[in-house]
Amino acid sequence: MSVIKTENLVKTYTQGEYEIKAVDKVSLEIEKGEFTVVCGPSGSGKTTLLNIIGGLDDPTSGSVVINDKEITSLSGNQLIDFRLRNIGFVFQAYNLIPVLTAKENVGFVMLLQGKSEAERNERTEELLKAVGLEKEMKKKPTQMSGGQQQRVAVARALASKPQFILADEPTANLDSASTENLLDIMAKMNEEEGITFIFSTHDQRVIDRAKRVITFQDGKIFSDVSA
Repeated sequence: MSVIKTENLVKTYTQGEYEIKAVDKVSLEIEKGEFTVVCGPSGSGKTTLLNIIGGLDDPTSGSVVINDKEITSLSGNQLIDFRLRNIGFVFQAYNLIPVLTAKENVGFVMLLQGKSEAERNERTEELLKAVGLEKEMKKKPTQMSGGQQQRVAVARALASKPQFILADEPTANLDSASTENLLDIMAKMNEEEGITFIFSTHDQRVIDRAKRVITFQDGKIFSDVSA
């Protein structure tokens, strides 16, 4: 069952007199529960593709359908609400709120969803324990290592119980031990909770753990291989 479907997706940028197609007529389907990597060299279009699928960027043409809903036709507020309830994001730069503790960062999405304090506390503590940070709940981002911050970001992405998670270069700033730890956590969530993961990366450590590898080149799908 496909949870994500893109059809003839195009994203064009203009640089002076030139037009650059960051994404060039990409059609693909992602099924529920996949652990998929989109890889390729810098500038190949993989991050742009993830941003469009996640509703963070608009395509020049083509469509993105998620759970039978075409998100490319949603209004701004409708798209924000859809992302809030369906998609978790993990960014290379973590994007944690610096003035909030780890616990507050993870609970913030649920606060926006209108969840009760009791529900937020229970889910937040459960997730921080799952990522091995039960003793770091009261620390702010500046008091944590890069690996710890990225694990907080993963816990935050999972907090809203999304159907799928988009992770853009999530291991780029991490050492090998932190990378393996993070991938173990994500794989466990994928297997036990059925959450669909889509990574954008050129990190071979991530590629080796994927069940499906989609290789991008010049904005197009060069190969699509299932493990």
